[in-house]
Amino acid sequence: MASVPLIKPRETPIHLLGQLIVNAIVALGDLALFAQSVARSMLSGLPRSSVMTQSFYEVGVCSIPVVMVTGLFIGMVLAVQGYDQFHFMRMESKLGAAINASLVRELGPTLAAVMLAGRVGSSMAAELGTMRVTEQIDALRALGANPIQYLVVPRFLACFLLIPLLTAVADAIGILGGWLIGTQVMGISSFYWWLHSRQFIAIYDVNCGLMKSFFFGAAIAVISCHQGFHCGAGAEGVGRASTQSFVQSFVAILILDFFLGMFQSSLYYVLWPDPVSLF
Repeated sequence: MASVPLIKPRETPIHLLGQLIVNAIVALGDLALFAQSVARSMLSGLPRSSVMTQSFYEVGVCSIPVVMVTGLFIGMVLAVQGYDQFHFMRMESKLGAAINASLVRELGPTLAAVMLAGRVGSSMAAELGTMRVTEQIDALRALGANPIQYLVVPRFLACFLLIPLLTAVADAIGILGGWLIGTQVMGISSFYWWLHSRQFIAIYDVNCGLMKSFFFGAAIAVISCHQGFHCGAGAEGVGRASTQSFVQSFVAILILDFFLGMFQSSLYYVLWPDPVSLF
């Protein structure tokens, strides 16, 4: 008796959407389990100081030029683009307050994290992916070492602790760049530039931007190391892991920025019901 060929059901858009949602949930769960392993490894102990120093140098010191250039041109571009609108409303002297508030609360942390996701995150994913392809991670397990504690924990701590410091550098250079263009090129009074900045920017705004950076750094480290540890075979797999680490880190930064911004805005009105009391 001839066998009846199986008829593959036609994939409808609903099936494709459902499969996409299931894959996203599975990937998110795998990432959460990986983050749990990183946290458990940190509680069990830290690697040697030489390993930590190398990671801190690569993430922190080597990223300073990129962060400084990014912050400088963000501040200058904001001054150039915002001057016409403020001049039309006869509010040129308050341009500095708007630029500085945008930098310390939103643009500084977000754009610095995006730049570091491209530089640091992609590098970590490619490095760990190469170690996965060449079976160096398996060799560490065979020698009795914990690969997550030895490879991931130093990179996680470097991103978590140093990206806020790099964000502070980007904010400071961006403020300086905006002031330079606004006062020396656009002719705005330097006295009123800093006067209105002091009046409209509080320490809470600076803390909000730096607090976001801790979450951004943790997300970049976990996502990049996870992509490297689960890299596909060959050079193509390493390249895909590096690309996916940046894309996923970028999306995570935007999502975290939205929810953290909502939380910080709500917290502001809880702590200071009267906005004037903050200044």
